[in-house]
Amino acid sequence: MLQVPFIKENKALVIAQLAKRNLDATGMIDNVISFDEDRKRIQTKLDETLAESNTLSKEIGHLYKSGEAQKANLLKEKTGKLKEASKQLTEDLQNKINALNELLYKIPNVPNILVPAGSTDEDNEEVFREGNIPELHEGALPHWELAKKYDIIDFELGNKIAGAGFPVYKGKGARLQRALIAYFLDKNTAAGYTEYQLPHLVNEASGFGTGQLPDKEGQMYHVTADDLYLIPTAEVPGTNIFRDVLLNKADLPIGITGYTPCFRREAGSYGAHVRGLNRLHQFDKVEILRVEHPSQSYKALDGMVNHVKTILQELKLPYRILRLCGGDLGFTAALTYDFELFSTAQDRWLEISSVSNFETYQANRLKLRFKNDQGKNELAHTLNGSSLALPRVLAGILENCQTEAGIVIPEVLQPYTGFSIID
Repeated sequence: MLQVPFIKENKALVIAQLAKRNLDATGMIDNVISFDEDRKRIQTKLDETLAESNTLSKEIGHLYKSGEAQKANLLKEKTGKLKEASKQLTEDLQNKINALNELLYKIPNVPNILVPAGSTDEDNEEVFREGNIPELHEGALPHWELAKKYDIIDFELGNKIAGAGFPVYKGKGARLQRALIAYFLDKNTAAGYTEYQLPHLVNEASGFGTGQLPDKEGQMYHVTADDLYLIPTAEVPGTNIFRDVLLNKADLPIGITGYTPCFRREAGSYGAHVRGLNRLHQFDKVEILRVEHPSQSYKALDGMVNHVKTILQELKLPYRILRLCGGDLGFTAALTYDFELFSTAQDRWLEISSVSNFETYQANRLKLRFKNDQGKNELAHTLNGSSLALPRVLAGILENCQTEAGIVIPEVLQPYTGFSIID
């Protein structure tokens, strides 16, 4: 969440940049400043009341020692009233802090200056494109038909077991899925990321820490009996490793990677654009996360983008990179680059990765700090990216690599799959 001092010192800038999200934040920002002034006023009054009570308590002790019990008893009545007043002020202060935090939770991150204005994904800026779109043979099929033809993914069986959006991978389809996970993890660890195996459920504090709560509460599966949430991405448990942590400057940067299944309730619309693997309730993803010094985070973001590029280059899949506009930017992100893979069989671009810098937004929620050169505690910057989300990468491989003889496995994956073609 945004820091109150930053809001107060940069009020006009914050309002102007949030307008890129098509959000008129004037009222909310004014309320933040007003609430904070109220908080400071109550805090000052509380401090004064406690100080006066402490002074009187010392005076009462001296009066009793000097035999002036009557005067001491009169002052005790006054300290009793001060204690009642301080109790009420403490309650008022906590209520004001809670109200201020509730308001701050509703304000999204301030977009970076590079974020273009815009309302929808049509306003995103294409900043890079690479790879040749293959010319497929006559009668080429979309991946859901290929899955049936080669008996590698069973959508109907998944529907029987759990419901729509829970596919069952089988045979070479399961091996290709496992190969992609291993390949992505190997690429990430070779680039310096430490591999973690992370929980697939998180508590409410973890959801608030990375910004899924309260913003995306309706999109998460909630295990109500235990008040736990199935993770929508490894970003949530991975970033929460650093919740309430004070690092040393020498600890930075930190990079971690992990594979997890991901669970999202958001799927539910119908049509070709969500058929097959295009949108699922459960899917696999390999994530990369970074904790960075604020002065290095945008250099790190560029490095993450280049890292994902190398993976797609090795897979030899056509892709493009988009800089998201304000209207398409995630709630917690300051700047995001989306990677899209071109599906020749579907004749459309499929999002396969988002790489984002959250600056201090998540760190402020997480209380993730480091000791700077002056010995003071400073908020770190957090970043994350998909490296990569499997369903649409798998769909792209099936569709773009299909031939009349079968689906040719990208050469870089063959040591992992143990086969070169699905036929």
